Amino acid sequence: MKKLGMIAGVILLVIILGIFGISTAEQTADATVKQTKVGLILNGSSSDNSWGQSHYEGLQECSDSLNLEILCRENVPEDASSKAVMEELIGQGCEIIICDSVGYGEWEIQVAEAYPEIFFFHATGVEERKNLATYFGRIYQMRYLSGIVAGLQTQTDEIGYVAAFPISEVNRGINAFTLGVQAVNPDAVVHVVFSNSWTEDEPNKTAAEALIDKYGIDVLAMHTNSDKPLEVAEEREIWSIGYNLDNSETYPKSYLTAPVWEWKNFYEPHILECLQEKFMGKHYWEGVETGLVSLAPLTGNVKSGIADAVEKEKERLQSGTFDVFYGPIVDNKGNLRVAEGESMPDELMLNEFDWYVKGVVLDEEDK
Repeated sequence: MKKLGMIAGVILLVIILGIFGISTAEQTADATVKQTKVGLILNGSSSDNSWGQSHYEGLQECSDSLNLEILCRENVPEDASSKAVMEELIGQGCEIIICDSVGYGEWEIQVAEAYPEIFFFHATGVEERKNLATYFGRIYQMRYLSGIVAGLQTQTDEIGYVAAFPISEVNRGINAFTLGVQAVNPDAVVHVVFSNSWTEDEPNKTAAEALIDKYGIDVLAMHTNSDKPLEVAEEREIWSIGYNLDNSETYPKSYLTAPVWEWKNFYEPHILECLQEKFMGKHYWEGVETGLVSLAPLTGNVKSGIADAVEKEKERLQSGTFDVFYGPIVDNKGNLRVAEGESMPDELMLNEFDWYVKGVVLDEEDK
């Protein structure tokens, strides 16, 4: 009898799950019957092999399943003129507006307040409204893994890092990368030069060249939306670690891997929430557990054995028992910043990361 009861329970569970699955599918189908226009505003290009393209491709990947039409505006200045671009897209029937840079914040908030019936998403934004959500991903987790690659790949123990600006987002990435380096190679250092530009090629190229000429680096990482550092690494025959998208085919001699975005895994569920009138104007900061952030496949340039070390740490991150900024963490001036057994709060990581971990060496011009 006990066995029959168990079987009946399993059958009942299957029926319930089946009904729930049908119901969910029906709800999705109902929400996507009508085509929805989505306006995407980029501070760069949709074919930049970087940040802009990652968002554009992520939206395109879920456009069929959600019945979306994507209206994209490229190279939009991060100033008051962006407000007119948003309003133009709304005038063309867009029910959802997405801006890809923190610099649009003031103007996107104004437009969101003026159009309460429209849904707004602000990548890297810091201020929400009832109809405006901000979002980013814990890409620092993947930077940590790429730091492990760099720390085991280097032969000189001199690693370079081209960074856009000394803001919390960028500093978080520099520190996570360096913690990965130091975890496997305590003798290695990470030299940082700030280019002071996300998208301009010339300052990012100059920063990459300075790192090579000044410090004799043999691995170059980057946090910019220009891929000029990768081009420089290929030309100067040193190893490179990219960002945003996998560009291994473009730079076959130098490329090792890259922290990359899988924006479909964010946009599909959250745009569906808009269509189902379940949108929440909150901040999202999703990590490896959602599939939003990933590490590009290691290329054949990577030394034997490194893949095993990376996979081991990736499993720890996925388990939820470990994250990058767990103590003890000491800064590059010898101060204990995160005690053993403690973790750095999200609020500090997001908005108040103004220091660097042991192993980070700022270029003289940036100190």
